[in-house]
Amino acid sequence: MGKIFTVILSALALLLSACFQEKENDAKDTSIELSERDLNEIKEEGVVRVVTNYNSTNYFVYKGTPMGYQLELLQEFSNYMGLKLDVTINNDLSTNYRNLKKGAIDIIASNLAATLEKNDGIRFSEPHSFSRQILVQQRYQPDNGNTGNREYNKLIRNQLNLAGETIYVQKESAYAKRLRNLAQEIGDSINIVEIADYEVEQLIGLVASGEIKYTVCDENLARVNLNYYPNLDVETAISFPQKLSWAVRSTSPDLLNVIDNWLISFKKTARYNQIYQKYYLNKRSVHLVDEGFHSIKGGQVSDFDEMIKEESNKFNWDWRLIASLIYQESRFFPKVESWAGAQGLMQLMPGTADRFGVVNPENPRQNIRGGVEFLKWLDERLESRVTDPEERIKFVLASYNVGLGHVLDAMNLAEKYGKDPLVWENNVDYYLLHKSEPKFFNDPVVKFGYCRGEEPYHYVTEILERYEHYKNVME
Repeated sequence: MGKIFTVILSALALLLSACFQEKENDAKDTSIELSERDLNEIKEEGVVRVVTNYNSTNYFVYKGTPMGYQLELLQEFSNYMGLKLDVTINNDLSTNYRNLKKGAIDIIASNLAATLEKNDGIRFSEPHSFSRQILVQQRYQPDNGNTGNREYNKLIRNQLNLAGETIYVQKESAYAKRLRNLAQEIGDSINIVEIADYEVEQLIGLVASGEIKYTVCDENLARVNLNYYPNLDVETAISFPQKLSWAVRSTSPDLLNVIDNWLISFKKTARYNQIYQKYYLNKRSVHLVDEGFHSIKGGQVSDFDEMIKEESNKFNWDWRLIASLIYQESRFFPKVESWAGAQGLMQLMPGTADRFGVVNPENPRQNIRGGVEFLKWLDERLESRVTDPEERIKFVLASYNVGLGHVLDAMNLAEKYGKDPLVWENNVDYYLLHKSEPKFFNDPVVKFGYCRGEEPYHYVTEILERYEHYKNVME
């Protein structure tokens, strides 16, 4: 009843103050000064900042791996551009549009219906896909008792029958606009309730449970959700096929041009087809959300989340960072052993395990405790050199992978060649990466000799990137 009460209150508030809200939002929009950030500024920073929505198709974490249709498209685009991808999640379209205009983000990567009327500082890209808008309604009440007795509802098949009905949609979405146009077309009123705090899939869930009667979403997403809610009906279209696009600022024409050209080419590739089929057509993929290790439903990264939290808290480390490291080391398999003899979740070498009292490296608790203590030991030895905690964690991670001595060598090389020995990216990491070259491993300032630096170089980057994804979706 709590959800129903909340939705009803929201509906009443929004219906009674619709005109006021519209005027207020218009005033807010006109007061926002459009950022001039475009492709040159993005390239200069080396980072493209993107927001997407958190749901079971666009962006989520499954068994420790960040996944999603939009995420994979974004990864392909950022790799093509040679840019670092900074992904955040926000399901509130109003906030996303404001942040886009202000320059806090560069792209809204979602299933946005491209319209000609969005001329308030927003431009839509070449479509990444196409879909009709579908009325989502309940065929029958969910049979939680498995009695087999079902009472089927009368379904709307003719759009004229939407007259006088109340339909809940995401605020500022193309669905609300389409319903307003449809009301004009049928010559009757449709009560449209725009909900700011609910993402499309949450509204679909409310229809499935019977807490609201109708919502609208894209057909491809609607059919994915039939796998989770078989009591739904998604056969009534309320639009022709529409272009689904990304959004950028109108003051970023160069960025838009690059995105458009890339999408035109990329959609012709087998890789694009693979991504689309994986999230919208593959029956195995759509059932991932039913499993415990899905960030949306199960809320777990692994079987060992509680252990990781408990051991990390002893040293005030963020458990999500440790989880990302464990994924990198062992993919959460506690009995794995490397060719070099490293064992367990955190791949402890025998000498390290002995030093930190790990009697049985295959014991998850012991292994995690030993690994975290080793990280703390490394942190203490680097603390007097690299005083910035956020910067120091990169040095600690690299040391965990390749050894503290090689990292100290790379710091000495950075200082010798005029780089900052206390900054990782584009400074110390460069010399660790190239420490396999005779020019560097034979240098007098190097004490620990040859190092194949490619692995620790990517190790730090991948752990921190995954950590950012974990922070997006995990408390």
